[in-house]
Amino acid sequence: MNLIEVHNVSKSFSIPSVRRESVRDHVFQLFRPRRYERLQVLDDVSFSVRRGETLGIMGRNGCGKSTLLKILCGIYHPDSGRTIVRAGLTPILELGVGWNPELNAVDNAYLMGTVMGMSIREVRKGLDEILAFAELERFANLELRHYSSGMASRLAYSIAFKATREILIIDEIFAVGDAGFQLRCEERYRELSAAGHTVIIVSHAPKTVATFCDRAILIERGCIRMDGRSAQVADAYRSMLESEQLAPMLRAVHE
Repeated sequence: MNLIEVHNVSKSFSIPSVRRESVRDHVFQLFRPRRYERLQVLDDVSFSVRRGETLGIMGRNGCGKSTLLKILCGIYHPDSGRTIVRAGLTPILELGVGWNPELNAVDNAYLMGTVMGMSIREVRKGLDEILAFAELERFANLELRHYSSGMASRLAYSIAFKATREILIIDEIFAVGDAGFQLRCEERYRELSAAGHTVIIVSHAPKTVATFCDRAILIERGCIRMDGRSAQVADAYRSMLESEQLAPMLRAVHE
């Protein structure tokens, strides 16, 4: 059974076509209509994800990966097409969004845990585990404004992993924290996968996608260029990056 279906989804944004680089430009442009152009971010994207499947999404910066995730999470609405999500979803996208820096880790765990669908009782029961996973027991009563970005990110991941519903969507799963924390994230991910959770991972790391995903798609300029076994898609993405890095060198040689 498909838990996620994406049918012919397209999305574009309006961006200013004229830059205002000085105070003079801003003043004069106030009296002129501002011109915009359409930036096509996703173009007729379709795919599905089965229950218990792990899907990797790869592509260069700006290809539409994050926009696609936000559409799946209901943050953006597509211009055309539709998405179907048949189970509860937990996103780990922009870490730290929604924090209250004046509250400590415990209060923020209650705040973010309930936002992610946990009950007060569930947060209370899992609080020690959340703090231990993030290695923040000593700093539980410290206000978040005194946390480093790494500490706040560890707390965000720890809460999200504890709040996970049937579908988990992760943007750059193993890009947070030191090696020890990344290993704990990998172990927790394997536990969720073994328990039958459906997972979508966005990553720039071919090894991560090949290791942790059953299947992957490669997005290029808003379109799906490849959909297949994770190792094959990861190799194709690696080859694409290598060819782009070699191109300037080859041009320099010929010149």
